[in-house]
Amino acid sequence: MAKPLVIGVDIRDLRVAQTGTKTYLEELVHEFKLMESKELRFHFLDVSIPVYRGKQKILKWIEHFRYQLWKQLILPIKAWSKGCDVVFCTDNFVPIVHLGYQTVPVFHDAFFFENPEHYGKLWLWLYRKTAIPAARKAAFIVTPTAYSKKQINYYTKLPLDKLAVIPEGPKSLEVSADREASGLLSRFNICKLQYILHVGSMFKRKNIPALIYAFQKVSVYNPNLKLVLAGSAPSKTLSNDLDLIEDAIKETELQDKVIFTGYLSDAELAQIYQDALLYVFPSTNEGFGIPILEAFKYNLPVLVAGNTCLPEVGGDAVITFDPFDVDDIAVKIEQAISDPLLRNQLITDGHKRLELFSWKIAAEQLVALFKKAV
Repeated sequence: MAKPLVIGVDIRDLRVAQTGTKTYLEELVHEFKLMESKELRFHFLDVSIPVYRGKQKILKWIEHFRYQLWKQLILPIKAWSKGCDVVFCTDNFVPIVHLGYQTVPVFHDAFFFENPEHYGKLWLWLYRKTAIPAARKAAFIVTPTAYSKKQINYYTKLPLDKLAVIPEGPKSLEVSADREASGLLSRFNICKLQYILHVGSMFKRKNIPALIYAFQKVSVYNPNLKLVLAGSAPSKTLSNDLDLIEDAIKETELQDKVIFTGYLSDAELAQIYQDALLYVFPSTNEGFGIPILEAFKYNLPVLVAGNTCLPEVGGDAVITFDPFDVDDIAVKIEQAISDPLLRNQLITDGHKRLELFSWKIAAEQLVALFKKAV
């Protein structure tokens, strides 16, 4: 009987990851468990000690050390003891030392190089000294889009033939009948089909102030319309844009029309998608853009910035705009609001586009890559 292919999946990141990176690992773990067979086995490898997530500097430094200890010593030993053929890590870092296995990391984007000012110096140093050398020894490096592949190659010089593009899927969200989710609109004083939606943490690259200034122009002709910002402020001060967002709201006097929801449960997030009029994604830099697919899933017309990977993911099912031109953002939003035929066409095209993306497809492509690696 042939030996099964044994994959070690590093799931430590589930303890600390937020937003898209957490969704990525959660969804793949679910799919991998469904794929297990006599020929294919998965071991989900995790730390046994809780991860520190506070703000005390010395403890954060200690956690950085513990993270590298996990990646470069404990994880390799665990993977070796389980007889793993491949070690798969979704958070950029894989072991430099190979104890009888190949490694496959995921590089979601090139943000570390494009915006180093948004990251701590220690983290950047560790990334350059461990993540990149380990990636050079990896069998393959997974990226979510052709755009990300191009950027990662440009900044790291990792060979193009080692960079494998495997697209992502939408988060598994289902509208719940529970009282908390069903009362979401009344809680935030918003009405069905009377708000524009943006989902995501308040990172600088999300370009939310520009969306607010564009919304001010749109709201002149649509006085009942509101802008819902679903998501929380990131814990990292260097990449947090909340101050500029609040300044934009004050300057435009939209305090009653811009709604912050803060963190939402999966059921609440599904509800906020389902009842929106439009989804607008003004980001100036993304590695993939999962909310585009989530908006497609919930029958929303989608407008995206015409840069980085967003047109690649949205294809012909989205309207694009210049994220640095507030007037252009406003014109495209108004166009979608005032034209019901256009909205219906975008919804239809979005459903067709969504058929190309799923976590099942991603998991199958990853397993094919693992087999190629060994």
